[in-house]
Amino acid sequence: MQHVKYRGFRVTMLRMIVAARQRILSERGDVPGWVLVAVMTAGLVTAIWLIADDQLTSVLDRAISSVSQP
Repeated sequence: MQHVKYRGFRVTMLRMIVAARQRILSERGDVPGWVLVAVMTAGLVTAIWLIADDQLTSVLDRAISSVSQP
Protein backbone atom coordinates (compact mmCIF):
# COMPACT_ATOMS: atom_id res chain seq x y z
CA MET A 1 0.00 0.00 0.00
CA GLN A 2 2.83 2.41 0.81
CA HIS A 3 4.41 1.69 -2.58
CA VAL A 4 1.22 2.85 -4.30
CA LYS A 5 1.23 6.14 -2.32
CA TYR A 6 4.88 6.72 -3.18
CA ARG A 7 4.19 6.05 -6.87
CA GLY A 8 1.27 8.51 -6.84
CA PHE A 9 3.47 11.12 -5.20
CA ARG A 10 6.16 10.60 -7.81
CA VAL A 11 3.68 10.92 -10.65
CA THR A 12 2.24 14.10 -9.17
CA MET A 13 5.68 15.62 -8.65
CA LEU A 14 6.75 14.64 -12.16
CA ARG A 15 3.65 16.28 -13.63
CA MET A 16 4.33 19.45 -11.64
CA ILE A 17 7.96 19.54 -12.79
CA VAL A 18 6.98 19.02 -16.44
CA ALA A 19 4.32 21.76 -16.22
CA ALA A 20 6.77 24.19 -14.59
CA ARG A 21 9.41 23.42 -17.21
CA GLN A 22 6.94 24.05 -20.03
CA ARG A 23 5.94 27.40 -18.52
CA ILE A 24 9.58 28.43 -18.14
CA LEU A 25 10.50 27.42 -21.67
CA SER A 26 7.47 29.13 -23.17
CA GLU A 27 8.27 32.42 -21.37
CA ARG A 28 9.98 34.64 -23.91
CA GLY A 29 10.33 37.72 -21.76
CA ASP A 30 9.87 41.34 -22.66
CA VAL A 31 13.21 42.32 -24.19
CA PRO A 32 11.88 45.19 -26.34
CA GLY A 33 10.24 46.68 -23.24
CA TRP A 34 13.50 46.64 -21.29
CA VAL A 35 15.37 48.13 -24.22
CA LEU A 36 12.80 50.92 -24.41
CA VAL A 37 13.14 51.61 -20.68
CA ALA A 38 16.95 51.74 -20.96
CA VAL A 39 16.88 54.07 -23.96
CA MET A 40 14.32 56.39 -22.38
CA THR A 41 16.31 56.54 -19.14
CA ALA A 42 19.48 57.42 -21.04
CA GLY A 43 17.56 60.10 -22.94
CA LEU A 44 16.18 61.63 -19.74
CA VAL A 45 19.60 61.68 -18.10
CA THR A 46 21.10 63.33 -21.17
CA ALA A 47 18.33 65.93 -21.35
CA ILE A 48 18.63 66.80 -17.65
CA TRP A 49 22.40 66.97 -17.97
CA LEU A 50 22.22 69.34 -20.95
CA ILE A 51 19.68 71.63 -19.26
CA ALA A 52 21.16 71.73 -15.76
CA ASP A 53 24.88 71.22 -16.38
CA ASP A 54 26.00 74.41 -14.62
CA GLN A 55 23.71 73.89 -11.63
CA LEU A 56 24.74 70.24 -11.23
CA THR A 57 28.42 71.21 -11.42
CA SER A 58 28.04 73.86 -8.74
CA VAL A 59 26.13 71.49 -6.46
CA LEU A 60 28.83 68.86 -6.87
CA ASP A 61 31.62 71.38 -6.25
CA ARG A 62 29.92 72.64 -3.07
CA ALA A 63 29.37 69.09 -1.83
CA ILE A 64 33.00 68.11 -2.42
CA SER A 65 34.36 71.28 -0.84
CA SER A 66 32.14 70.88 2.24
CA VAL A 67 33.40 67.33 2.74
CA SER A 68 37.07 68.14 2.15
CA GLN A 69 37.15 71.19 4.45
CA PRO A 70 36.85 70.67 8.22
